[in-house]
Amino acid sequence: MKLKNISDIILLAKEKPKKRLVVVYVNDNHTIEAVNEAVDNGIVEATLTGEKDKIIAICNRLNIDSNKFEIIDQSDPVEAGLTCCDMINQGKAHLIMKGTITSDDYMRCILNKERGIMEKGALLTHVTVVEPTGYNKVLIVGDVAVIPIPDVDQKEKILNFLIDTAHKLGNENPKVALISASEKVSKKIVSSTDAFELVERSKKGVFKQSLISGPMGLDLAIDEVAVKIKGFKSDVAGNADILLFPNIESGNVFYKTCTKFLKSELAALVVGAKVPAVLSSRGDSSKTKLYSIALAAITTNK
Repeated sequence: MKLKNISDIILLAKEKPKKRLVVVYVNDNHTIEAVNEAVDNGIVEATLTGEKDKIIAICNRLNIDSNKFEIIDQSDPVEAGLTCCDMINQGKAHLIMKGTITSDDYMRCILNKERGIMEKGALLTHVTVVEPTGYNKVLIVGDVAVIPIPDVDQKEKILNFLIDTAHKLGNENPKVALISASEKVSKKIVSSTDAFELVERSKKGVFKQSLISGPMGLDLAIDEVAVKIKGFKSDVAGNADILLFPNIESGNVFYKTCTKFLKSELAALVVGAKVPAVLSSRGDSSKTKLYSIALAAITTNK
């Protein structure tokens, strides 16, 4: 099955074996609602860490049976995060998700030298799957949240994560657009020279199966009319499946434009650790969190 709409991500996840999800210090309605739906859909079994009495009270308020979850009583968010990492390292869980712990503390747990879930030399990066209103397909984009200014070697690694995500979502030969200010290569614009280098590397087979083109502006990546008007020649332009942004500012603005202006649905993960890590905002909807759990279940190698 190939992902055509973001809502199909639930169906795709249900085709995979059920995973064990651990949630770090959960104390909010949206996260518990999302985890409950993921359990009811047969995507995961769930372990919730946090203040047990509060978790049960939230479940009761939402008319959710708290007995369907394993609940580990933890009053300290960081210790809850490290406990979840321990479960991953011990093979007792396959996915990890942020609850109401702060993003900084959550990431510190993942990166902890003694109890974290990082492999030596690994790169953490953020992958988003979004269905922008007005576009004809879902887009896989990065990095919008973790690496501020990736160099060309980091972009190579980010790109392989994005391509791997596309493959696991059923797209065997995704079209990749390397985003810059324009389609012209200029030494004054690092994103353009990086894009040129990445295209050269693609010719040497350093990337998984894909079509890679760039540099190009966002209009050329997704708008067939702009491609025709400008006479731009590319197998990717106007129909991209993947957007690689040059830096966190451009990626983050795109991400928030999709969510705030276009009200687009999405799923998002941090990848590069031993398992996918759901890093949702405290303000994200339960649907976004559910889709992110499903994406994690689809993309994990555990």
